[in-house]
Amino acid sequence: MRKTLLALAGAATISTLAISSAQADNHEGGEMDTSAITSGSYSTDPAHTLVVWGLDHLGFNDYFGIFGDITGTLQLDTDDLTNSSVDVTIPIADVTVASEGLKDHLLRAGEDGADPDFFGPSPEPARFVSTAVHQTGDHSAHIMGDLTFNGMTNPVTIDAELSGMGVNGMNQKETVGFHGTTTITRSEWGLDWGTQFGLGDEVDLQITVAFEKD
Repeated sequence: MRKTLLALAGAATISTLAISSAQADNHEGGEMDTSAITSGSYSTDPAHTLVVWGLDHLGFNDYFGIFGDITGTLQLDTDDLTNSSVDVTIPIADVTVASEGLKDHLLRAGEDGADPDFFGPSPEPARFVSTAVHQTGDHSAHIMGDLTFNGMTNPVTIDAELSGMGVNGMNQKETVGFHGTTTITRSEWGLDWGTQFGLGDEVDLQITVAFEKD
C-alpha cells in the first residue's frame, strides 16, 4: 500500500517537537548535531504524538485513521543505543476516523454474543514494548518489540528515524522527536473481519512521536 499516511494526516506539516524552528535542530537545517542529546529517561508528549494507520479498502482506495494521546517512556543511552528501550501505550478506544459510522463499527459489540468485527466497546489499550534496538545509520534504527492488543501479542519491528532535537520553547524541556514506520497483519491479532471479501489485512502504521526529558 502506498506510503502516504503522514502526508494525508497532516503529520508532515506538524512539528513533533512543538517548538519553534529556531530552537529545534532538524533535517531541514542540515545535519543534526546529535552530540547535544543526553542520555536518560524521557516521556512522550501525548498532545504531539500520533500513530496513523491505513489499509486497503476493498481494492478501491486506501482508508486512514489516527490514534493520539499516546503515553510512554524512552530510556535513552546515547553511548550505546542498544541499551535504549521504548514502552508506549496507545488508547485504542479513542480512535479517530472521518466517518462516525465507521467509528461506531470499529467499537461496536458483536451481535448475539459473538465476537466484535473490530475492537468492540471499551477495548484495552495497545502496548508496544521494545526488546532490542539496532542502529542502522547516524539518525536511524530498527526497534524490535512486542505489540499487544486485542488480547494477543506478536513481534513488530519499527523503522525509526530521528526527526528533530532541541529544547522545547513552550516548556523548556529537552526534547527528541522520531518518525517511524511498520506494517502489521491485523489477522495475527484476531482482527480478520472483512478480509474474506477484500478488506486489507495489512495495516501500514506511521508514527510521529516527541519524547521530553524527565
